[in-house]
Amino acid sequence: MTATPAGPGAGRNASPYLYGTEQAAVARVLASGHYGHTSTVEEFEEGVARLLGVEDAVAVSSGTAAVHTALVAAGITTGMDVIVPSLTFCATIQAILHCGARPRFAEVNPDTLCMDAPAVLDALTDTTTAVMPVLYGGRAVDLRPIDDLLAERGITVIEDAAHAFGSYQGLHRVGATGRLTCFSFGPIKNLTCGQGGMIIPRTRAEARRIRSLRLLGVVESASQRAASTTYQVTTPGAFRYQMSAINAAIGSVQLAHFATAQAVRKYLWRSYQTALRSVPDAILVDVDVDHSVPHLAVVKVPDRDRVWAYMREKGIGVGVHYPPNHEQPAFSPWHRPLPVTERLGQQIMTLPFHQHLTSDDIRYVVSTLQQALDTSGVSR
Repeated sequence: MTATPAGPGAGRNASPYLYGTEQAAVARVLASGHYGHTSTVEEFEEGVARLLGVEDAVAVSSGTAAVHTALVAAGITTGMDVIVPSLTFCATIQAILHCGARPRFAEVNPDTLCMDAPAVLDALTDTTTAVMPVLYGGRAVDLRPIDDLLAERGITVIEDAAHAFGSYQGLHRVGATGRLTCFSFGPIKNLTCGQGGMIIPRTRAEARRIRSLRLLGVVESASQRAASTTYQVTTPGAFRYQMSAINAAIGSVQLAHFATAQAVRKYLWRSYQTALRSVPDAILVDVDVDHSVPHLAVVKVPDRDRVWAYMREKGIGVGVHYPPNHEQPAFSPWHRPLPVTERLGQQIMTLPFHQHLTSDDIRYVVSTLQQALDTSGVSR
């Protein structure tokens, strides 16, 4: 198989996609002279809530801020264990440590790269107070088989849904299934604000607490503070995590086009699925594309480092999502053997996946992958 030159899309592992009116939306915010937490942010929150079918959504400055704030709002603190997959971005682990809690690393299912109910049961300790499934690649994680057990033990489930905005679990969008859920709207996510995040609270009381936490523990809104000579700070150690109007303006434009983003990302993932059928040594990780809005296209390949280097030499923006966290030096105090994750850490490779890709790009990526496997001597 001979590869043909690709367009620029194949050279990037991920890339933001704009629809052309984000600049005008930002310009309107700049012209207003009000760049902080304004009605623009509230309109974006309301738009997300409508799409998900939930009562409330709370915007914050990043996905990491969302996870950290959700942990604090759930009462996670020193001496507690949070079960979390090792196969995630390090931000998830850092947020747990910021609370003074301990990450309890868990295995993932080798077919989905998500933590499932058996993995949670294997990782449970007497001091487990939260479980944080990571919705890897956009796939929902179903912990319903152990919901009753977790509830009996007072264990909170906090979804790290940074990859999964717009995905479904059953008939409901992720975020509308009764979990405390965190989204990321970073530059390369399914929906971008430039930088930002969102928390879907479970109750109105939890929403009020999260809104206070994101603004240094202040209870009153900006309009209430402007109309008074004082305000109340009710939570010590709270954060400055509110989203700016500039970021929210970008997000609202993206939200208006989300149906397009959803359709394109599903189409691209299915295009990879079809093309990779001719490459038996590259196994595409299942994201349940019928129910998800895919964020990554990940393959498991033999001799991954050699294949990765070959494709990089050919100008293809492959990546690795992610090096296992339990093997990171900073997290060594919480290391525990995870043979499935460790094996996957040597196999997984992320193919270019973003809305700038063309069909020619995907054909070039897959044909070059076949060449890389042939060169490595591992193809059947």
